[in-house]
Amino acid sequence: MHDLKKFEVWFVTGSQHLYGDEALKEVDAHSKKIADALDESSQIPVKVVFKPVVTTPDAIYEVCMQANQKENCVGLITWMHTFSPAKMWIAGLKTLQKPFVHLHTQFNRDIPWSEIDMDFMNLNQSAHGGREFGFIASRMRINRKVVVGHWQDEDVQRQVGVWTRAAVGFHTMKNMKVARFGDNMRNVAVTEGDKVDAQIKFGMDVKGYGICDLVDVIETIKDAEIDTLCAEIESNYQVADNLKKGGDRHESLRESCRIELGLRKFLDDGGFSAFTTTFEDLHGMKQLPGFAVQRLMADGYGFGAEGDWKTAALTHVMKIMATGLEGGTSFMEDYTYHLDPSGQKVLGAHMLEVCESIAEGTPKVEIHPLGIGGKEDPIRSRFSVAPGPAINASMMDMGNRFRLVVNPVDVVRQPQEMPKLPVASALWIPKPDLKTGATAWILAGGAHHTVFSKALTAEFMEDFAEMAGMEFLLIDEGTTISEFKKELRWNDLYYHLNRGI
Repeated sequence: MHDLKKFEVWFVTGSQHLYGDEALKEVDAHSKKIADALDESSQIPVKVVFKPVVTTPDAIYEVCMQANQKENCVGLITWMHTFSPAKMWIAGLKTLQKPFVHLHTQFNRDIPWSEIDMDFMNLNQSAHGGREFGFIASRMRINRKVVVGHWQDEDVQRQVGVWTRAAVGFHTMKNMKVARFGDNMRNVAVTEGDKVDAQIKFGMDVKGYGICDLVDVIETIKDAEIDTLCAEIESNYQVADNLKKGGDRHESLRESCRIELGLRKFLDDGGFSAFTTTFEDLHGMKQLPGFAVQRLMADGYGFGAEGDWKTAALTHVMKIMATGLEGGTSFMEDYTYHLDPSGQKVLGAHMLEVCESIAEGTPKVEIHPLGIGGKEDPIRSRFSVAPGPAINASMMDMGNRFRLVVNPVDVVRQPQEMPKLPVASALWIPKPDLKTGATAWILAGGAHHTVFSKALTAEFMEDFAEMAGMEFLLIDEGTTISEFKKELRWNDLYYHLNRGI
C-alpha cells in the first residue's frame, strides 16, 4: 500500500570542539555506526540518515534548516555523545519545524571497569550531555519523545520505530486533503468542528463538494471498467449467488462497482487521501456507497461517515502509520452493548462501512435492505474480527483545542451467530472494563465514531498527539474515574492558559 522507506529521519549528534580533532573523529565514527544500525533495524521502517556531528551554533542551525526544507525528512533523532552546550541549540531548535526524538544512549553498553580512565570519561559524556540538551528543550517548551537505553537493545529500537511511524503520520496529516461529499449529518454535534483551525494546527485541507459533483464522475465510468471490477470481486470474495454474473441482483453489484470506480477517480484526480459521505445527501445516487467505501479503505483511504472529516483524516493517518504491521485499521462505531454482569462487552459495527483490513478470513459480499437513506438495497462485505488486542481512537474539537482519546480493548469471539444482522462487526471488552471505560470516554466527550486498529497501540497515538500538539487522553488498565476527572480538570486549565499565552 505504501513504502515508508521513502521517508527519512536524520541522525544528528551533538558535541563541541573542546575535546580536540581526534576525539571528534571518534565521535563521528561512533555516530555513524549507531545511525547505520538503526537504519538496518527491522523495528524502524523509515530510512535513518547519518549527518555529520554538529559542534557549533551555525552547524546546528544549518542542519535544522535543511531538515525543514527536505520534503521527505519527517524528523530528527538527536543524540549527545559528549557534552554539547545547549545554548548552541537554541537558534536551531527555534527554527526546526520537524519533530525530534531524543535518544539518550551511549556508544558503549558497559563500563570498562579495568580500563576506564579520564580520556574515556571525557569522550563518553552522554549521561550528563543528554541532561544538558534535555534542559534546553524543556526550557523552550518543546514537545518530544525521550528514549533511554543502549542503542542495540531491541526495545530501544522498537520505541524509536514507534516514534518514526508517528512522525510519518504527522507528516501525512500536514500534507493531506479530505473531500466531504455533502455536509455533516444534520443536528449531530461531535462530527462538526473548526476546519480552519485544523488546517492551521495540522495542515490538512478539508474541502466540501455537492453530491452532484461526485455523481457526474460516477456517470463517466465505462461498462468495460465495471466488467473488469466485477470479475475481480467474484474471484476474491465469497460473493452471494444472486450477485454473480447471471444472478437476479447482479446489476446492484455493477452499480456498487460504478460507485467505487467513480469515487476512486474523483479522489485520485483531486489528490484526496480521505473522504466523507452522509446518507442525508445522496441525490442522484442509486445506493449508499457501502461496499465501495469498504474497498477504498482497504486500499488506504480514510473515511468518516455522516460528514465526520476528523475521523476520515485520522483513519488515513493511522493506516499510514501501520504500514507493514500485522492487523488492520478501520473506521468504527460503538454500536450496542452486551450488559450481562458475567461479561460486559461492546459490539462495534456500522450500517455498512467497516474496512476489510480487519477481517478474519475472506469476506462475504451480500445485498440486504437498509431501512435508512431511502435508496436501493446496498451491497456490503460481511465479516467478523479475530480475537486479540486492539485500540479505539477518536479525535474531537473541544472548542479551544483538539483532543485525542484512546482506549485499548480486547477483541473476543462472538458467542453466537447474528444471522439477521448482515454487517461487518467486532466484539470487544474495553480496558479496564466496560463500565469504567464507557464512563471515562463519555466524560472526555469521546465521539461515537472511532478508528479501530489491531496494528497500532496507544504508544503510537501518544507519540503522534505529542507531535501534533493535541491533547491526549488514555483510558487503560490503570484508569479510575476519580483520577480521570482530575486529569480532565487539569487539562482544561492548562489549555485555557496555554491558549492565552
